[in-house]
Amino acid sequence: MPPTDASADAGPVPVHPVHPGRSGPAEDGGDCEDTLDLRLPADFLALFAGQAPGEDRDAPARTGATGTPGPDDGGVAPLGDAPSVPPGQDLRPAPQDPLGPLDTLDLLDRPGTWGPTETPVGTFQLVPVRVERDLPVITRWMNDPAVTAFWQLGGPQTRTEDHLRAQLATDGRSVSCLGSLDGTPMSYWEIYRADLDPLARHYPARPHDTGVHVLIGDAADRGRGLGSALLRAVADLVLDHRPACARVVAEPDLRNTPSVAAFLGAGFRYAAELDLPAKRAALMMRDRSLRHLM
Repeated sequence: MPPTDASADAGPVPVHPVHPGRSGPAEDGGDCEDTLDLRLPADFLALFAGQAPGEDRDAPARTGATGTPGPDDGGVAPLGDAPSVPPGQDLRPAPQDPLGPLDTLDLLDRPGTWGPTETPVGTFQLVPVRVERDLPVITRWMNDPAVTAFWQLGGPQTRTEDHLRAQLATDGRSVSCLGSLDGTPMSYWEIYRADLDPLARHYPARPHDTGVHVLIGDAADRGRGLGSALLRAVADLVLDHRPACARVVAEPDLRNTPSVAAFLGAGFRYAAELDLPAKRAALMMRDRSLRHLM
């Protein structure tokens, strides 16, 4: 399917070589009278002589325990020598995390730490799912006929539990959360890295594209604008806390008209139709550059 976002397909801008000191391409033959006379700083040259910047050229070289310059002593390792740290190994101390050791949520900048946000319908917060605590209510929501039709997770509690535990067992590219409104859990969310998801095979994904799946738990909370308000709030949370993310994406089932309408009401644009393995979907996007206009 041809991409709908022209900017995603733009190729590299051609670069024409320009001769140093000239304002345009070099002509065949001849020399250039305005060539710049580039002089390297003495400190830069000192690095190639095995000296630290500012060190007296005639002073004895500092050596490590083996008698050769060593990084631990302030010297410079010889060019072509094996690195002192094996590739891929970082010996710097890990940063201290006030919330404990870094976990698998790093791929998504830890949605559970984003805190509450004020919306037109109340105070909203994403709370990471704990299976032992949240399984009964999520199972009940999944067995609502209106939800089962699209999530296809109705049935015994073990079916929902398997889905949740599979989410928790990933490397952090998808995170399950309850949506709490004024302190009451009322929705289920999956925040995921769309660029690392199979979805990326079906549209021109960009690095750090972040996707959302959502269900509103109780029928009484549907059809009165809550969905659009909360989708806008979650998209704003993603863009506020994930600076590398340029757009939030979603792929609701094309038959789910209320869901598509809720995304449009939340400032998402309709980008394309996608033929996915389990459904024909509407690709919805909310762009960082347009967030204050839509």
